[in-house]
Amino acid sequence: MNEHNLPKETVMLDKFASELNLEILHAGRGMVTLKNISVDRPGLRLAGFANVYDADRIMLIGLAEHEYMRSFSEEERASRISFLFEGGTVPCVIFARDLPVLPEFLECARKSGTPLFRTSKVTTSIMADIYVYLNRLLAPDTTVHGVLMDVFGAGILLTGNSGVGKSETAMELIKRGHRLVADDSVLIKRVENELIGTAPERIRYFMELRGIGIINVKNMYGSGSVLTEKQVELVFEMENWRRDKEYDRIGGESNFEEILGIKVPKLIVPVSPGRNLAILIEVAARDQRLKSMGYDAAQELIQRTIGR
Repeated sequence: MNEHNLPKETVMLDKFASELNLEILHAGRGMVTLKNISVDRPGLRLAGFANVYDADRIMLIGLAEHEYMRSFSEEERASRISFLFEGGTVPCVIFARDLPVLPEFLECARKSGTPLFRTSKVTTSIMADIYVYLNRLLAPDTTVHGVLMDVFGAGILLTGNSGVGKSETAMELIKRGHRLVADDSVLIKRVENELIGTAPERIRYFMELRGIGIINVKNMYGSGSVLTEKQVELVFEMENWRRDKEYDRIGGESNFEEILGIKVPKLIVPVSPGRNLAILIEVAARDQRLKSMGYDAAQELIQRTIGR
């Protein structure tokens, strides 16, 4: 992934501190603007080398950097710390190990409006947390019209034209003990080589049912009926039954839906009166689990037939 093509996200100070369990030392500009998944440990720049440097990175001060800064006289230390903020607008600075903030560092942060945070975690631990956080926050994303469900532990994305019955089918699945992730609008992010789906914050846990209106699934069925996010493992496309179309009856065909450059297995299932789609989705979820473990019933049947 090219870091320079990543989107930019601005996170309010309190939210950023809460999500990474940080103590706010200095509010600065009151927000953190992030557009780079890497973290800057400024040891080389404190030593005077700044040929390769990206000011878009979060600056992390560990024990080594702290002790190195303390080794200078106050005048030299002020000069070297000031140099850290001259290359651009630093998103924020995080101090590991509950390290004290040197007065010269705090002064530079005040002048530049840079937020300062502190954590009790060791440097490598907080660096790993930041990396995971940034990879999720800045991951490429797209929005898909559909319903995302967790069915037997598999992430099933229900798609199809408006009015085909996606939400009603999802409600039947919820009644059967499965969990809703998102209805109508599914926000999908590519995190490494996985597609993680969630609901936009403003409509999370809400569902629209024609003839009834808007319901809150969490309030109606309890917290066990919803899930915040889920990996998208199968696309279940619902379409009105067409007599002129030949549908796959054996399962030998391999269909895929490409989302953010990743191919996801896809089933195209006809909808007609009397079909129990909730049961079909449960079967599809179990079958997808078996396929992920290397078992394919259609292939076994074909091999048995050929072997006769």
